[in-house]
Amino acid sequence: MSLCATASREAAEPLAGTAATARTWLLVEQTGPWGAKALTASHLDPALGRALEAAAKGTGVRVALIRRPGRHADRHDATRHRLFLAHTAPGRSWIRTTTVADPQTALGLDFAALGAGEHGDLWEPYTGEPLVLVCTNGKRDRCCALLGRPLAADLAAAGTEVWEVTHIGGHRFAPTLFVLPYGYAYGRTSLSLAADALAAARNGRIALDHCRGRSTWDRPAQAADLAVRELLGEDRADVLDVVRTDRLLPQSSPPQASARPQAPAPSLGSPPPQAPKPPHETTSHDTTSRDTAPHDTVVTGEEAPAWTVTVAHSDGRAWRVTVEQRTDGAPAPASCGAPLDPPARMAVTAVTAVTATADSPALSG
Repeated sequence: MSLCATASREAAEPLAGTAATARTWLLVEQTGPWGAKALTASHLDPALGRALEAAAKGTGVRVALIRRPGRHADRHDATRHRLFLAHTAPGRSWIRTTTVADPQTALGLDFAALGAGEHGDLWEPYTGEPLVLVCTNGKRDRCCALLGRPLAADLAAAGTEVWEVTHIGGHRFAPTLFVLPYGYAYGRTSLSLAADALAAARNGRIALDHCRGRSTWDRPAQAADLAVRELLGEDRADVLDVVRTDRLLPQSSPPQASARPQAPAPSLGSPPPQAPKPPHETTSHDTTSRDTAPHDTVVTGEEAPAWTVTVAHSDGRAWRVTVEQRTDGAPAPASCGAPLDPPARMAVTAVTAVTATADSPALSG
């Protein structure tokens, strides 16, 4: 039986615009084995897992379980749990941490505030090395175990602050890597690439090679951010922000923002408007949802979705990026055992410099 990661690699499926979407991450240490839906299929109390899913839904917070690399015997004797909260918005990223005897404590969190980037001096600020997460949940997809666990073990042996994680999206890009606090994800990750990503994060930068996007934004904005970075050769993590995303109507109609009333675009570092989801994309941030996006099936009888994304630089420059969802690749499985479908990808078709005016979004900060 073929592996989904092998099929994706052989098809040269693009990585840009495929990161899981979440402005804030809640990571809960839980030793022992994990099931496919880890929050409710592990040694974590299933009732607590369901409650965390419900509390995080619609807030921009994503919950995942973590554990240290190594053998994971079926053990019940862990008495302490490390918790991390990480917000990923440009210019406002942070990590807070604590250790608790009972992870039930997490239900007292204000998830709406955390999703908006407000931690309220909760817990302790995390001041160590950037956090490196590698997906290793073989019950969800065997590629994550076969390819992810060796990478996590090698990183740990090299002294990296690495954790195994239940799910960060994109089984077929295994081994998948996620680096906090900036929230950039990587796919088809080698040990040397992981080392480069970690070294960059130490210096407030990102590695552009094999980068999938920043989890702060929806997938069209992730692709736009990376396109501008490639154009400029810009690797500083927090100098670019997505300040606007507009859905393009069919037949080259003028762009239309989402249905809610227009508001002034935020300044650099503020949470951007959420882009409309591509067809069939998973909208929930909970870790039990099936990993379908962005490997979507073709929508017959409809034009492919497209967006214009405004990306701003802290020096005042800005670019308007046109992004289309395309399904023109070779059929491949979204995960091991899934049917063959044309993978949906975010294709950048134009990057145009724009001039700031009195009516333009605030581009400084």
